[in-house]
Amino acid sequence: MDTPPDATEHGMRTRTLAQRIKAQGTALGFDLVGISPVHPPTHGESFAEWLRRDYHGEMEYMARTAEKRLHPGEFLPWARSAVSVALNYNTSYGREAEAEGIRGWVSRYAWGDDYHDVMHAKLTRLLEYVRAEAGNEVQGRIFVDAGPVLDREAGARAGIGWYGKNTNLLSMTIGSFFFLGELFLSLDLEWDRPIRDRCGQCRLCLDACPTNAFVGPYVLDARKCISYLTIELKGAIPRELRPLMGNHVFGCDICQDVCPYNTKVKPTKEQAFHPREGLHAPELIPLLSLTETEFQAKFAGSPILRAKRRGFLRNVCVALGNLKRPEAMPALIRTLQSDPDPLVRGHAAWALGQIRAPEAEAALRATGSREIDPTVLSEIESAITTLNTTLTHGGHFH
Repeated sequence: MDTPPDATEHGMRTRTLAQRIKAQGTALGFDLVGISPVHPPTHGESFAEWLRRDYHGEMEYMARTAEKRLHPGEFLPWARSAVSVALNYNTSYGREAEAEGIRGWVSRYAWGDDYHDVMHAKLTRLLEYVRAEAGNEVQGRIFVDAGPVLDREAGARAGIGWYGKNTNLLSMTIGSFFFLGELFLSLDLEWDRPIRDRCGQCRLCLDACPTNAFVGPYVLDARKCISYLTIELKGAIPRELRPLMGNHVFGCDICQDVCPYNTKVKPTKEQAFHPREGLHAPELIPLLSLTETEFQAKFAGSPILRAKRRGFLRNVCVALGNLKRPEAMPALIRTLQSDPDPLVRGHAAWALGQIRAPEAEAALRATGSREIDPTVLSEIESAITTLNTTLTHGGHFH
């Protein structure tokens, strides 16, 4: 039976418009552009089970907005199609800089400007193009790693990539070092097809995780993930996980670094994602002296602001403790004695306990004798225990 002429004409219009939108997305600098229907997610039950097991940790917004994520048609009743875009942020810089000095590791995605701003600006221009082509009455809404949207689900459905075992989307052409964004439209467009899983028997990403954050393939317990611990977690990092974090101070790339699909990826063309001075393997000791004002100024327009000063300096202390370099002791002692934030002081105490030097013990005892914050005092006592010394007065400072 032949297709009715009007249906054929409609199909050609949706196909042609979809092609033009994707071409414009590419012209705006996106590396991949795909289109999917606005339907309930294929992996909705897996997401719900992930929440039930509390694998989201303190990311309460994930649970709070779960219904909207699982039912986008109710959240955006006018939306018919979702345009998913990917922007490569990989660069040619590697970990070799860590070999010099006392340095930490910042995840590649945070080396340059805040991706939210870069992606949103490009998607805004894409929406303007769509309205110029299809009419100003077209409704549209932009999401860049924010809002109640399962962006990897949308991206996978649009053929951007497939779910890797490390839960990141993987692309044959740009690996996994890319940002995702979505433009929801009130237009019927031709949809793209998903890509089959190409991970096969490989489990390099799962085995490389130093904190064993992967419950199994495709399932991440965020509470153990170094990225979660250094960014999303707002309080003290569990002591048993600190030694496993190495020198990571913001995010972690390990499970992506070992992925075979990231070995021959071309660097990004987006200059905004190239490293700012001091953000690729930054020297750690100077960071401990940053005031709140200096922190805000140094990282203005950077994703690192998300961790806030207290979280970032907490991470710096843990990294210095893991590096065990005696040169860091003077800065850590000053931090222990005078930093305005108890969270930072407590982690400085832990770091001094890891360095295990007589000067560290003396500073811990002296500070502990006048510390009034119970959380910091607990960290000091634990650090002294680590130093294998006998605590005075039955293990408490008075």
